[in-house]
Amino acid sequence: MRIFWLVLLWATNAIAAETTVIADGQYVMADGDTLAIAEQRVLQKAQRRAIEEAGVYLESTFYDYEKTSKGESTQISSLEIRTLAAAITRTEVLESRRSFEKDRPHFFVRIRALVNLDQLQDAIRRWKSDRQLAEHFRQLQKENVELKAQLRELRTRPAGVRVLPIEPPIIQSSMRERARTLVTHAITSHDLTQKLDLTTQAAVLDPQSPDPLIVRGQTYLQLISMAYSHQSKPSQYSSYLDEARMDFDRALIIDPKNTWALLGQGDVNRWLEHPDQAALAYEQALALNPFFDVARQRLISLHTTRARQLMDRKQWATALALLNSVLHEPLTESWVPYEKEAILLRSDLYQKLNQPVQAIRDLSAVLQVDPSHVSALVARARLYRDHLQGQSAKEDFEHACMLGSSEACDQLP
Repeated sequence: MRIFWLVLLWATNAIAAETTVIADGQYVMADGDTLAIAEQRVLQKAQRRAIEEAGVYLESTFYDYEKTSKGESTQISSLEIRTLAAAITRTEVLESRRSFEKDRPHFFVRIRALVNLDQLQDAIRRWKSDRQLAEHFRQLQKENVELKAQLRELRTRPAGVRVLPIEPPIIQSSMRERARTLVTHAITSHDLTQKLDLTTQAAVLDPQSPDPLIVRGQTYLQLISMAYSHQSKPSQYSSYLDEARMDFDRALIIDPKNTWALLGQGDVNRWLEHPDQAALAYEQALALNPFFDVARQRLISLHTTRARQLMDRKQWATALALLNSVLHEPLTESWVPYEKEAILLRSDLYQKLNQPVQAIRDLSAVLQVDPSHVSALVARARLYRDHLQGQSAKEDFEHACMLGSSEACDQLP
């Protein structure tokens, strides 16, 4: 009898560690979005809602805002801290549809998400621990820089009576606290001009902190993105690019292991079309923090673009090696929405290299999280048909035909 209760208690704990949540996500496509980006964002919103409805505090905050200028809209989303996508161990798309609101595409998705509460709490604990260690390390670096500056001044002053003006610790602490408050206000502000003003003030008050420089650099990058989406000439935003580059470089001088500064440095190099330097910066950030999901997403996007360029030159093996270096193996369902473009591109490479089994595996991974992906359905149906798996091919063609693919409908008897 005692053994029965122990087994029952273990089973109850195992079940309580996961919960299934049905959640919706909606997203209105902005002018600068592609269809892939819009689909990714609506899925992210649904996943975030699923975690929130699971009743667990989420250590990441999305700020979404939209700006309209000259009849065009730009929607900007910023992840202020970090994502915890690993909390969702399985995502099933129950419903996905598109409509139009005021002549703009509106996306809706309903998902069933399996949320691992223990994994989410572990990730939060790791993040808090890393943050405390990073804060302690930065404080030691600041004190070291101040002591070195005082030592240099003592050595260079002439002999005789020396006066070493040192601000009282209370004043220094007050200035640092004021700088942190300004940075917090800058992060929550949607006015980019105000963000630049607040972070500039904070950088003056606390010149040994990398945070004002990083937030200001990110603001310059947002200005660049907005200018680019309005088809401005590079010369019109080159000054923003120079300012962002200098801010991230200065932040790394203050704190060489700051992952957000490395992320910004990588973003600047992407704008400068220096992919090797950009990849190096993202890889350095991930080496310091393997859970830095934003850097991983940037690296996936960068390698996907580079692999597509290699494919255009028919360097298929090189392109495949590049994608394999950044994709999870085995593919993790919670990461597939972020890796979808890279996975689909890899499936094309496998087909060109006559590796149909691997191509079908990649297409199936995408369809598991996005059952309504028409091009993936058609591509897998062709592979099934070519390898004499008639029933599987017929099912995929029928599904794609129901979703509106005339090519799939033509393949049915």
